[in-house]
Amino acid sequence: MDHPQEPSAGRRPGGGVPPEPARWSRQRLRSNNEWLLLELLRTGGPSSRAQLARDTGLSKPTVSAALGSLAGAGLVREAGTIAPERGRTAVLYQADAAAGHVLGVDVGKARLRVAVADLAGRVVARRDVPNRGRTGTAVADALVATARAAVADAGLADGAVVRAVIGSPGVWDERSRVVRHAAHLPGWARPGLFDGIEAGLGAPVEVGNDANLAALGEYTYGAGAGSSVFAYLLVGTGLGVGLVRGGELWTGSRGAAGEIGMLQLPRLSNDVTDRQGLALEQVVAADAVVRDAERRGLTGASTAAQVFAAARAGDAAALAAVAHEAEQLAFAVAVVAAVADPELVVLGGGLGRSADLLLPPLEDALRRTCVLRPRLVASALGEDAVLLGAVATALEAARLEVFVRRTAEA
Repeated sequence: MDHPQEPSAGRRPGGGVPPEPARWSRQRLRSNNEWLLLELLRTGGPSSRAQLARDTGLSKPTVSAALGSLAGAGLVREAGTIAPERGRTAVLYQADAAAGHVLGVDVGKARLRVAVADLAGRVVARRDVPNRGRTGTAVADALVATARAAVADAGLADGAVVRAVIGSPGVWDERSRVVRHAAHLPGWARPGLFDGIEAGLGAPVEVGNDANLAALGEYTYGAGAGSSVFAYLLVGTGLGVGLVRGGELWTGSRGAAGEIGMLQLPRLSNDVTDRQGLALEQVVAADAVVRDAERRGLTGASTAAQVFAAARAGDAAALAAVAHEAEQLAFAVAVVAAVADPELVVLGGGLGRSADLLLPPLEDALRRTCVLRPRLVASALGEDAVLLGAVATALEAARLEVFVRRTAEA
């Protein structure tokens, strides 16, 4: 998985500030100085004590003492030397990315994807396996087994993973600790399921909607980098939208912002069938493309990918189905544009792999149906968007947790 390791400039740098006592103390000041230097080394790369002093305004003795403490805690290490034009050779220091690790997990109807990453965001082990679970318990067991195998692949001991983030369809209910509205994952809302996953992984678990995490992944590493307001349209076995504003997710009051797939539709057109009473997801997601192509006379295509392959080969029924899908997607984009007014919409998910066929007719349809027309692009991360978004989210908390834990122990 060859993607940039560091977040783009606008994404919540530093993951917050270290916990502080209620009033001023030397310990608080020292902790702040150490965190400041650690984050500077993480985001700026190796640096000397003199350069760190110049960059932070701290005195050289203060920098030296802080680096000594950080090195003793296993958070920084020497990274070689540099010989300036004048003066003595200087030792370079860098943040030790191996001080902690995180798990990112993408739970889909067809596949489970797991990545283990260090604190620099470098993926050190990964496993992708078919999701054969037909119950929530079976999926949870497979998730834990796959994640533990990936941790072993990375050569890590138990307890090395600081934080795990799981991307899933549906809406996470934090109070009940269940995922609701994940229609393609039967039993996924069973109480206690995620407590069992957390126990099996041996690390705190956070759960996020897959479209939301894909949006964060695309903002951090992909096509959404630098956008003030952008939307990620996840179209595969389901339909979801992740919204990012100023580098932060917009999830709404109950975490369901962007769940446009649940919208009940009026009749959109008369060309194929009456859609009254259907959810938008039922007429836009991958299965709908297959059904539409079959109604138009295409045979032998059981997946949306096969329909798009037939379209590339010039099959008339497949081309008509692709054009119809673009019309339906234009409605979805128009809904998002009217509510969120994004400057950019990224097309991702399984159907995003066929953006070369979908984007031209989608742009044409949008011109006919919507006054607000955001820029449309294909996902730069493809199937890795949810996984990388999970990794990026886990790192936000893990970097601070590792700092607090190690400096307390040192």
